Amino acid sequence: MPAQIFQEALATLAVTAWPLFAALLAAGLLMGVLQAATQVNDAAVGFVPRALAGLLVVWLLGPWMIEHLGAFFERAVRAMAG
Repeated sequence: MPAQIFQEALATLAVTAWPLFAALLAAGLLMGVLQAATQVNDAAVGFVPRALAGLLVVWLLGPWMIEHLGAFFERAVRAMAG
């Protein structure tokens, strides 16, 4: 039973985290290309778009993420209770 809960926890983590990771990766790659093209190598220039992309994803998908994690938590607690 604990192995099944652990496996479901990893799957839930992957499903809920991939939109945030994908947005941060896309923003980072885009800013890296733009910084290389313009030869502006300032860390703050790359940080702000990544932060905004992360905040946007959490703002748009946050309720879905919380609902998904809450449903997993409820199933895990019920499975541990018996």
